[in-house]
Amino acid sequence: MVKKVNYQQLEKKLTISKKSCWEVWDDKIKKEAFAFAEDYKIFLNQSKTEWEAVAAGIKLAEKNGFKSISKVKTLKPGDKVYAANREKSLLLAKISQKNFSQGFKIIMSHIDSPRLDFKILPIYEEESLAFAKTHYYGGIKKYQWPTIALALHGIVYLENGKRIEINIGEKDSDPIFMITDLLPHLDRPGGMETGAKIKGREVKGEELNLILGSLPVNAGKVKEKVKLAVLQHLFNEYGIKEEDLTSAEIYAVPSEKARDLGFDKSLISAYGQDDRACSYAALKGFIDSKIGSQTQICVWVDREETGSDGNTGAQSVFIEKFISDILKLGGSKGDLNEVYSLYSLSQAISADVTSGVDPDYKDVYDLRNACRLGFGLAIEKYTGGGGKYFTSEASASLIYQLKSIFKKKKNIVYQISGGMGKVDQGGGGTIAKYLANRNIDVVDLGVALFNMHAPLEIASKADIYCAYLGY
Repeated sequence: MVKKVNYQQLEKKLTISKKSCWEVWDDKIKKEAFAFAEDYKIFLNQSKTEWEAVAAGIKLAEKNGFKSISKVKTLKPGDKVYAANREKSLLLAKISQKNFSQGFKIIMSHIDSPRLDFKILPIYEEESLAFAKTHYYGGIKKYQWPTIALALHGIVYLENGKRIEINIGEKDSDPIFMITDLLPHLDRPGGMETGAKIKGREVKGEELNLILGSLPVNAGKVKEKVKLAVLQHLFNEYGIKEEDLTSAEIYAVPSEKARDLGFDKSLISAYGQDDRACSYAALKGFIDSKIGSQTQICVWVDREETGSDGNTGAQSVFIEKFISDILKLGGSKGDLNEVYSLYSLSQAISADVTSGVDPDYKDVYDLRNACRLGFGLAIEKYTGGGGKYFTSEASASLIYQLKSIFKKKKNIVYQISGGMGKVDQGGGGTIAKYLANRNIDVVDLGVALFNMHAPLEIASKADIYCAYLGY
């Protein structure tokens, strides 16, 4: 006699069931997720540049008992220290009871985001208007940046060595800045009489110029009166001369605040959620977690959006320097051989965002292997592009370990994907490969976004809270 099969039970047993966090969680956890998002939005509004993020990170760390590594002479189990690197990267460590013998648990994320940087000599006048020339930073769609309100965040060193910070466009009483766009009436090749459709011309990088002002100085013999008026304002307000702009870093970033999105307020619209969604969740999770058998290290790096080069990026040896320092303060040699030996015993999370399936653009996704907003923490086995170039691929063993941990915690909802879209559609890399190059087992673990690299990105409060719980 053939045994009767209950195929509904068999389906439940053998197939993956995908449910959103909102379907899995009870009301208590949902409230926690919404409460977590409020502090996260404050962080986003305070941290539109790397140096602002580092300052906010240090403040949070010190509030939770971390000390600057420069102020300690020895380290013992239970100690918590941090070190900032050039105000653009941050490293923190919690020393385990077994010190360093079992390697490290590392979580690394990046705090830089696409933006517009002022050129070395940015200010010029044309058609009785003053402008600033910019050079875009990171992979942007240039057409998204004209006609939006922009704020200026910067650091300027004056000729006397004084450091000046500027932040203009964030307060309601501040002016904002803007890049212009061509009106649709003149954006018809062939003219209106031909019946040509509005096409929209390509925005070029050299056209991303900000309007700074239009009032001229009251002087007859001055050639560029509006430019001089802008320089006069900068000097009167900050003591800045045009020469000082050559020793400055000034970013144009969206002035829009982080805001709830949707009738139910379950989503967040904000600038810089790539990758500050993961950075904030990583730091909070790191601070709130118990110290295990391995020393825990949290790293915020810069320059990811342009390849992780430079002395504040993930390829910099400042990471080895910090680890060497904590080893020496803990009584070990702290030489590179010891650092590399401990790397081989370590595990790491590359905490970075990924793309969620956008229903309006479904054709670019492999829907069977893609992430969704609201469906929890995204485990990405690999990133990169076609042929798996420019990637690090997590081992099956490491993925299994993660799943085993998360399955024991009913509130950590997760989803697993491989790459951002269809094969050969495109792709993107993370800092995981730079951790892997150090002989560390690493996996990408992050939050799915809409509008990645746009001035305003969208994330789910559920996914951000899942990231915190998972980290």
